[in-house]
Amino acid sequence: MTRMLLLSCLMFLLPIEPCRTLCQAASKSKQKVSAKPHGICDGVCMDNSHCSQPCPPDTEGTMGFACRKKKWHKITDTCRTLNAFNIFEGDSYSVQPFGENIKVNTYAGKSETIADMLMQRCPADLSCVIRNIQKSPRLPGNIAFIVQLLHNISTVLSTDIDEAKMQSYSTMANHILNSKSISNWTFIPERNSSCVLLQSVNSFARKLFINKDAIDISDVFIHTMGTIISGNNTGKNFTFSMRVNDTNNEITGRVLISRDELRKMPFPSQVVSIAFPTLGAILEASLLENVTVNGLVLSVILPKELKRISLIFEKISKSEEKRTQCVGWHSLESRWDQQACEIIQDNAHQAVCRCRPSKLFTSFSILMSPHILENPILTYITYIGLGISICSLILCLSIEALVWSQVTKTEISYLRHVCIANIAATLLMADMWFIVASFLSGPLTHHNGCVAATFFVHFFYLSVFFWMLAKALLILYGILIVFHTLSKSALVASLFSVGYGCPLLIAVITVAVTEPSKGYLRPDACWLNWDMTKALLAFVVPALAIVVVNLITVTLVIVKTQRAVIGSSMFQEVRAIVRISKNIAILTPLLGLTWGFGIATVINDSSLAFHIIFSLLNAFQGFFILVFGTILDPKIREALKSRVTSAKWISRISENISSEFSCHPTKGPS
Repeated sequence: MTRMLLLSCLMFLLPIEPCRTLCQAASKSKQKVSAKPHGICDGVCMDNSHCSQPCPPDTEGTMGFACRKKKWHKITDTCRTLNAFNIFEGDSYSVQPFGENIKVNTYAGKSETIADMLMQRCPADLSCVIRNIQKSPRLPGNIAFIVQLLHNISTVLSTDIDEAKMQSYSTMANHILNSKSISNWTFIPERNSSCVLLQSVNSFARKLFINKDAIDISDVFIHTMGTIISGNNTGKNFTFSMRVNDTNNEITGRVLISRDELRKMPFPSQVVSIAFPTLGAILEASLLENVTVNGLVLSVILPKELKRISLIFEKISKSEEKRTQCVGWHSLESRWDQQACEIIQDNAHQAVCRCRPSKLFTSFSILMSPHILENPILTYITYIGLGISICSLILCLSIEALVWSQVTKTEISYLRHVCIANIAATLLMADMWFIVASFLSGPLTHHNGCVAATFFVHFFYLSVFFWMLAKALLILYGILIVFHTLSKSALVASLFSVGYGCPLLIAVITVAVTEPSKGYLRPDACWLNWDMTKALLAFVVPALAIVVVNLITVTLVIVKTQRAVIGSSMFQEVRAIVRISKNIAILTPLLGLTWGFGIATVINDSSLAFHIIFSLLNAFQGFFILVFGTILDPKIREALKSRVTSAKWISRISENISSEFSCHPTKGPS
């Protein structure tokens, strides 16, 4: 019998009472071996080195440290006081460590045994562990221990959970949801512990049985409401008001089920909603995500017939300079997903969201973007610049049409002006679609329209780059004199394939790959997504590649021209220098400088200076094309002068003819 008891102890079947003495003896001998002081790492601190130290006296577990900037920083902590011996009411609250053999990092073994014991000792209300859990310090190890216990309780209990069990379960969860424990969640080795807690609470509440009376279980850091609804109701709402920290300030959250949704109910069903004021911060801390939850986390458990609910979140940080996103918690991928909700109304005080609950999305909240909203200066620069750009592009195309026959007499000049005209046309279309996209962006996002606008903005801006690439290549070919190898029609077809075919292929592939998973758009604007799918790379990579190719092209042009100048006359040298200067003046401002600052805004989105410079350069690209591509071209200026002179000459001739007719009127028959 003694062997069996010892074997049971070693197999971690901790409920067996006679094992306690043996385990205590083992722990005492273990304590004599370790003489290292806790919290101090031996040896020299070298970057990226790690060490492990035992926990303070009266606790069990270890603390992990990493060396950063010549100092030791704690990164993990499994110190705990709770175990299978002292968690039940009536057991003395003292630590009974069992060395390194007690594993609480998996959702099996000891915690599962404790859950089974819980069902045996207090099956009616699960209250026999409440007192000792509430007395325990909120150490990282204790938090992990309670999370595992709650997980296993939600697994063991399958159906018909009554209000008493829900009350005890909420009390246990409330202890580790305390705002004072948030920082300790960051040291739990299992980063998904907060996700497991949320999933466990939702799973447990899903099994809650509501008879007739509504349920209202209120703790400081978790509040559960439940009721029976039917198609005859005029509407239903749950209103929560809770503190998010140690202050007395409370924020509210409301769950609204419309009358139209309730009419879908074929028979009465129950609805449960749970509010968490601190869980958003805990998820942020434990998962180390760069997002800030700015309201209550609201879990809603609905009948499958109900597809839409409205949620009203009061904001914790009432700032008008931050973007708000309505999000749902993706239970499989353990992340916030903006595709579960859409924002209906947003102001400094609150946000109204419309969400779609499902098996994947049960919990919802609002996020406060770490990026500042568009500065009014940027808005004015952008729209004034776009207006000037559009007018400049229309003027550019008008001038090209006016002087086309005079400036396209040679093959190389014809192809060059084909490029200029298409650069102006594609940029004009891109600017116009950009304006459309800006109207579709915002709190009331029209998804399908936003996808279409983003596609065309992406396509036409890419077309601008590829036509600039074609123009640069034509300049290079002009210097190298290779046009005699291809016919004019073949060259034109090649230019259009590069200018429109390549960007169309990239744009179509981008939307086809990212849109099915709802990762094509940014959550706050009609533009390519960056945070989720990196769809923006489908614009950035081709643009930067073309910038590099154009810089190489300019370099080759300079080298080739310098070689050609040797032995030539002074007049030829001047012409070569002017031609090189013109190439650099066109390529550098339009490509390298503008989109160099564009990439800088992606890397450092908080820099207002980068945004202002990029907005100026980007908005005035049409003006740059008018100046560098049209007005500074001596042939175009000469053609315009010729047109003006011809117009004046024609006007004078018309005046002379008119005066002749007025001086000698034709006589009629007498």
